[in-house]
Amino acid sequence: MIEIEDTGQGISQEELDRLFEPFVQSKGVKNNQEGTGLGLTISRKFINLMGGDIAMNSEVGRGTILKFNIEVEEIKATEIKTEIKPRRKVIGLQPNQPQYRILVVDDRYSNRELVVKLLTPLGFEIRTASNGKEAIQVWQQWEPHLIWMDMKMPIMDGYEATKVIKTTMKGQATAIIALTASVFEEEKAVVLSTGCDSFIRKPFREAEIFDAMEKQIGVQFIYETDENNEQKKQKLTCIK
Repeated sequence: MIEIEDTGQGISQEELDRLFEPFVQSKGVKNNQEGTGLGLTISRKFINLMGGDIAMNSEVGRGTILKFNIEVEEIKATEIKTEIKPRRKVIGLQPNQPQYRILVVDDRYSNRELVVKLLTPLGFEIRTASNGKEAIQVWQQWEPHLIWMDMKMPIMDGYEATKVIKTTMKGQATAIIALTASVFEEEKAVVLSTGCDSFIRKPFREAEIFDAMEKQIGVQFIYETDENNEQKKQKLTCIK
């Protein structure tokens, strides 16, 4: 049995009874304009396929407990076969490149910070915005090379902001990559039709971010190599 507990606003019993139904969301989630109401439905389906079940308990004002059980069998790592090659870690930017300006747009601070903390140490110049209206203002004044654009936001969403930017000559020179939690393949076509140059689903892998940036604005990265690892080992030996 696995249990996950939070200390959020909680969910009323009336809502709790229907949350595993498709497209049903609690009032708190609806007010934040997050998700599509399919997460719990898909999770229950996966857990059922693995021979288990999922349940939820919640109390308004105190939080929620989600618990599930699945049938598992312990195996050794050597028994797992995979053809996926390990990705090289990005550790910096190649020299003699422009000072790339990146705008990160998301109404959630934690989502903005995730991208900011990933890119800032590499040498990118970063600014942020919490909605589409702010994003347009920053874009007009700062002219970023690339915008990471959340699509569902209050005041002005990413769809409208992208349309405003891309209908201008200056906006055509700015790459816009959509970041969305949508699970629908049709959503990708909608996002690209607004003018976005690419589309990445949340949660994303670091490699997806770097690959998209390399493709859209031509940035070149320095990757960690065996030589880098050997230099680190030598430094550690010297410190000792």
